[in-house]
Amino acid sequence: MIELDEQQKKAEAWFESLRNAICAEFEAIEAEAGSDAKFEYLPWDRTDATGAPGGGGTRGVIKGKVFEKAGVNISTVGGTFEGDFAKTIHGAGENPQFFATGISLVAHMANPHVPAVHMNTRFLTTTKRWFGGGADLNPPIPYAEDTEEFHAVLKTACDAHDPQHYPRFKGWADDYFYIPHRKVHRGVGGIFYDHLEGDWDANFAFTQDVGRAFLDVFPRIVRRRMGLPFTEAERQQQLEWRGRYAEFNLIYDRGTLFGLKTGGNIDAILMSLPPVTAWS
Repeated sequence: MIELDEQQKKAEAWFESLRNAICAEFEAIEAEAGSDAKFEYLPWDRTDATGAPGGGGTRGVIKGKVFEKAGVNISTVGGTFEGDFAKTIHGAGENPQFFATGISLVAHMANPHVPAVHMNTRFLTTTKRWFGGGADLNPPIPYAEDTEEFHAVLKTACDAHDPQHYPRFKGWADDYFYIPHRKVHRGVGGIFYDHLEGDWDANFAFTQDVGRAFLDVFPRIVRRRMGLPFTEAERQQQLEWRGRYAEFNLIYDRGTLFGLKTGGNIDAILMSLPPVTAWS
């Protein structure tokens, strides 16, 4: 077991409650589509490099009529960063001890008119304490209406805390979710932030609002598109686009690297990969 202080307990409890709300909404969408698909939950435990207990989490996966594959994971882990990896983590260069708790979500949709999505928010403790995360929309067939609404809801959440948050974090997402070897962005963006430290209560409130904004806007977009007919050519377009998504997550994504380097659950780390894809 990991001994948590009050801030860590509050963050862990929030991420778990957000997971519960998101999973309930996704299951409601499946029910509306005439599916009885439910999340399957698999708890997992982690040990650090010394074999000592290092926390764990729960991997939740749903495979249904609307959500071809969606994973919603929560984890609370701690221990020691190995070797030079500590030098790459904010505040861990001199002391490699760490604590991390968070939620990570990726949804790959059955209908190519429905955008895939990624959302992650987290709280980390090294010699410093900070929040990070964000959300980004990844449509195989983009709709301007969906893109504009997704960004508008995130902007509203940002503006409630700091008018500089949205332009800064949108730009950060545009830079981060880019595939250099393809010279294309992974999707239509969103927001991305990291190392948000200082006023813990304010930063925690902002991180909560990012989660609430996602829960507000994404199910609405899904319901708008999930009943649209699609062609085999559009399905093929979706599969080839998913290949780009897989390339980014395996080559560039920092969350994937963090999970692998800290002894996370392999199935949970790689749940972001699409169930079926194609390279032509």
